[in-house]
Amino acid sequence: MTTTTTTADPPEAPTAAVPPDCLVAARAADAKSGADTVVLAVGEQLAVTDAFVITSASNARHVRTLADEIERAVKVASGRGPNRVEGLDDARWVLLDYGDFVVHVFLDEARTYYDLEHLWAGVPRVPWTA
Repeated sequence: MTTTTTTADPPEAPTAAVPPDCLVAARAADAKSGADTVVLAVGEQLAVTDAFVITSASNARHVRTLADEIERAVKVASGRGPNRVEGLDDARWVLLDYGDFVVHVFLDEARTYYDLEHLWAGVPRVPWTA
């Protein structure tokens, strides 16, 4: 009997495939209880950036806390801040654009609605946990 799977797990990419600061961002999100944090190596598919860090929170205050902690941790690690920050006003989807990587901090409902992991299902996921 042959079994066919309809969904495949995305491939894994080595941590060297993404900027080191995006791993700092993922770990900072995790340290502040960001939910289901993932790092996607989108550089082969998307010419404008190398990686996405995606995380989420259950309320707007937590979204802002995650964004602040990520920004702080990257600043401490490398002295750099984001080129642009969008979405802090309503805190449903905060985007921290560092150029070579982009951090998406979602409110849970917004993450489900936009479903970036599904949109980028074919790109490699990067293991980032210590």
